[in-house]
Amino acid sequence: MLKQPLKLFRGVGYAEGISFLLLLGIAMPLKYLMDIPMAVTIVGALHGGLFVLYLAVILYVTIVKRWSFIKATLAVVSSVIPFGPFIFDARLVKDSEA
Repeated sequence: MLKQPLKLFRGVGYAEGISFLLLLGIAMPLKYLMDIPMAVTIVGALHGGLFVLYLAVILYVTIVKRWSFIKATLAVVSSVIPFGPFIFDARLVKDSEA
């Protein structure tokens, strides 16, 4: 087992969130406005892999840290909302400091 599952969760969450923003903010406009579909192919594949990894890490952290069903569900839902992983992470840090 990893010694710091939340550190792993935060790192993968940031990577997944950034890849989602790159997909929406750069790759999609390149595809539809400049007719460069390769951008979505590359960034989409990267984001897809990170998304699956993020879901696996959510499951891992839920088991190891005994997150509630609601907390795990919020983590999953936040992953499909732009800026969601960053907001969830900030809330997680705030809750852990309290």
